[in-house]
Amino acid sequence: MLNNIGLPGLLLIAVVVLVLFGRGKISSLMGEVGKGITAFKKGVKDSTDELENQAADEAKDVTPEDEKDKV
Repeated sequence: MLNNIGLPGLLLIAVVVLVLFGRGKISSLMGEVGKGITAFKKGVKDSTDELENQAADEAKDVTPEDEKDKV
């Protein structure tokens, strides 16, 4: 269904949305979408960092016992 829209169809849809909602409403909506994307990226980064820290804490020390005494 959406494979045949093309550039003229997208422009028509954009104009209709602009007429229906107005420039101010669309601008505020895009600002909220941007904040949501930023919050999502921050959440993903925080959870990735947490998993990496947890994996580093659980990592085994595989140094042989006789090598540990030399350091």
